[in-house]
Amino acid sequence: MGRPTALALRSVIVALLVGSVCLQGVMGVLLFRDGGEAGGDTADFPLVPVALIIVLGVACAETVLVSVWRLLTMARGGTVFSRPAFRHVDRVTGAFGGAAVLLWVLGAVLAPGEAVAPGVVLLIGVAGLAVLGVALIVLVLRVLLAQAVARDIEASRMQAELAGVI
Repeated sequence: MGRPTALALRSVIVALLVGSVCLQGVMGVLLFRDGGEAGGDTADFPLVPVALIIVLGVACAETVLVSVWRLLTMARGGTVFSRPAFRHVDRVTGAFGGAAVLLWVLGAVLAPGEAVAPGVVLLIGVAGLAVLGVALIVLVLRVLLAQAVARDIEASRMQAELAGVI
């Protein structure tokens, strides 16, 4: 990976992290302001659970961003094909899985009542399924990483044997 690409990715990650922290701050204020009571047309809207789910969902996104940053650092250093990389990939998988569950919980929270249309709840459920699909894709990529690490270890062992013979 080239230096400009790594710099661009890091810039995007920093921008997303700053934005996510601001979003969590706003949601935190909404969560604790006025005891979470909404007025007017949103009286049936469950503000506190929705705000809490959003804060937790943003935390999942932040986990993914930090893990990708660390994997990028490992890739730039040439150590991404090692056992410590699995920890970061596992965090990404867990964060996507957690985000999928949070989306389904959000759909369950919004389903009763008239505050949200049934189609929106269905779309939230489908989005949760898509996020779960991303988690499964990352899991497949973890298997590929494991195979690459095993081949790298085997190649190092064979190179050492060859050096011993020569």
